[in-house]
Amino acid sequence: MLRFDIISIFPDYFSALFEFGIVRRARAGGLVEINAHDLRDWTQNNHRAVDDRPFGGGDGMVLKPEPLFAAVESLTGAQQASELKDRARVVLLSPQGRVFNQKLAVELSQAEQVVLICGRYEGVDERVAEHLVSDEISIGDYVLSGGEAAAAVLVDAIVRLLPGALGSETSAVNESFSEGLLDYPHYTRPPEFRGRRVPEVLLGGNHAEIEAWRRRAALKNTKRNRPDLLARTVLSEAEKSWLDDEHD
Repeated sequence: MLRFDIISIFPDYFSALFEFGIVRRARAGGLVEINAHDLRDWTQNNHRAVDDRPFGGGDGMVLKPEPLFAAVESLTGAQQASELKDRARVVLLSPQGRVFNQKLAVELSQAEQVVLICGRYEGVDERVAEHLVSDEISIGDYVLSGGEAAAAVLVDAIVRLLPGALGSETSAVNESFSEGLLDYPHYTRPPEFRGRRVPEVLLGGNHAEIEAWRRRAALKNTKRNRPDLLARTVLSEAEKSWLDDEHD
């Protein structure tokens, strides 16, 4: 079972967030345990302060290192930060991190414990990034008010990869980004709606032709919407030639 421990100054943010859909079923089935913790529980001052002004001046406040180190060491059972490497993946959610993707989701899904640190204010003391966390992750090139929304994204993306979470062994394999491409288009009944028909190949029952159509459709979607992904995808010579000839 994979265990998530989320450290936040707003743990109630998550109180109902994971009570729906796939994540709820995975929790009920014993595939994952998700706990949200209040960072203030590890403070040692009367005001339960978790932040302070930055050295050198500047706007805003910075999350202090002491409660974060204490929280992570307590939740993982490590006596000190140097022991964490073999115990858990400790993730700092930050705009400065590497961008989250499906490959990283797969990697994290294989851990036994993932600790998610939700940043706030102007950021987190750099000693946390340098000496406490194993991963610094961003969910995109934009700034959020805090790491809580990013933590929810990671949990959802990772949980659906756990064996048994989707109910079908092939569901996660066939989704967007699983092979480096965007997904192919999906259709359902009716076969015709307002004059627009489902592609005939999907109605014919020839599975080889359907798979070939889906591969080409995925390539076309990726070329149109995320051409950067094609540079990292292994393509056959026939596919390269087809893409060169393809026009939207």
